[in-house]
Amino acid sequence: MDIATLVDLKRNPKIPKLAPGDTVKVYVKVVEGERERVQLFQGVVLKIENGTTGNFTVRRVAYSTGTERTFPFNSPLVDRVEVVRHGKVRRAKLFYLRGLTTKKARLKEKRVILKPEAEAVEAATAETVTAPVAAVTEPAAVPTAEAAPTAQAAAPEAPKAEQTTSAPESEAKSQ
Repeated sequence: MDIATLVDLKRNPKIPKLAPGDTVKVYVKVVEGERERVQLFQGVVLKIENGTTGNFTVRRVAYSTGTERTFPFNSPLVDRVEVVRHGKVRRAKLFYLRGLTTKKARLKEKRVILKPEAEAVEAATAETVTAPVAAVTEPAAVPTAEAAPTAQAAAPEAPKAEQTTSAPESEAKSQ
């Protein structure tokens, strides 16, 4: 028997989608006596464990002391999580950061276009592409007293000769 079958576990909706290497701010509810307050824990996501409950581990270094803390995805004690920046990494587990200090432990930032911004850009391009084009009409010729009709203007246009297709084009059409 699994605990997920006994208890209906729901993921905390205030936790966004995370990836290893992301720098996050985790706001945790802390109970001190009868008081409850929110405490900030900011650091880099080292690993994400998916499963029935799911956890993510965040590491921060303060005053040259590294601290790691693991938070469950479905915990009501996590008030909210904000992603500060997305790190560019090629591994799922970033345990190698434990041995690095100062500038060596920094991760490059990954350029990410957020979905609302991407949808706005797509909508703007779609409007410019699908916007109806106003029909351009030439103003009707208004006869004036100064311009007398000439014989050339009154004569009908001669029919245009049909264009002949070259040999390669006619072969392509027949195939």
